[in-house]
Amino acid sequence: MSRGIPKQERQAALLMKLKQDPFLTDEELSRAFCVSIQTIRLDRMEIGIPELRQRIRELAAESYGKVKSISGKEIVGELIDLELGKSGISVLQTDNQMAFEKTRVVRGHFIFAQAESLAIAVIDAPVALTGVANIKYKIPVHAGEKLVAKAEVVRVRANKYFVWVKTKVRDNEAFRGKFILVSLQNG
Repeated sequence: MSRGIPKQERQAALLMKLKQDPFLTDEELSRAFCVSIQTIRLDRMEIGIPELRQRIRELAAESYGKVKSISGKEIVGELIDLELGKSGISVLQTDNQMAFEKTRVVRGHFIFAQAESLAIAVIDAPVALTGVANIKYKIPVHAGEKLVAKAEVVRVRANKYFVWVKTKVRDNEAFRGKFILVSLQNG
């Protein structure tokens, strides 16, 4: 976007951009539109778009009530979208406690835990366990970065659910996992 775009056009574009990616920060939006952070905040307020934390909270509140297989507090990260039996999205804000002290690289088990708990949450079953996990860490994640994991149920065969989870940092894929989850009949 270029500087000098009329306010109404900028606000309409801002609304569209946040529908596509509700996790964009005011700072990221200000860079995208070549305006100040304050201008973005004023635009958001004028058109009734809440700040990032509130947007995430609202999305999460809708999603947690749908989960069948685990309780909401067991999900690693914020569950912000869930369509049982189909797909889901969670966000995890990393911090120094999750990282190796010397390198500030986030420990793999936090990234895996986010993906596995999302995979379990997305399936439409009362009780489920991970039977198989085929995972790949693609790039290092550093403390302070935000992980966005997207899960998709790609196949269901009898009591087995095949779920793919892709985790990104900004637009870069950091982790990929293929999970086979087993639904237990007597839950």
